[in-house]
Amino acid sequence: MVKHIVLFKLADEAEGNTKLRNAEIIKERLENLRNSIPQIRKICVRINSQDSPEGNYDLMLDSEFDNMDDAKSYSVHPNHLKVVEFITKVRTSRAAIDYEF
Repeated sequence: MVKHIVLFKLADEAEGNTKLRNAEIIKERLENLRNSIPQIRKICVRINSQDSPEGNYDLMLDSEFDNMDDAKSYSVHPNHLKVVEFITKVRTSRAAIDYEF
């Protein structure tokens, strides 16, 4: 199994939305990918508490795949790329890790 974890910092305002609204949009779109990308075994998005200290990341994607090939297939899937296009417009930074377990 492969775990794919991504952290995002979001702009305070982007694409006409607040940071919280963009986080909600991203969460919905990413979690809906499980309906169209069969390689996804698990996908969960968490929005950081609004009371969290300054400097923390705003959003976390936690996903699992059977193997690295499936994770790579997910990364280039057209439906995933549509979500990435939106995220790129509203994020200020990204950190990720992939590991086998």
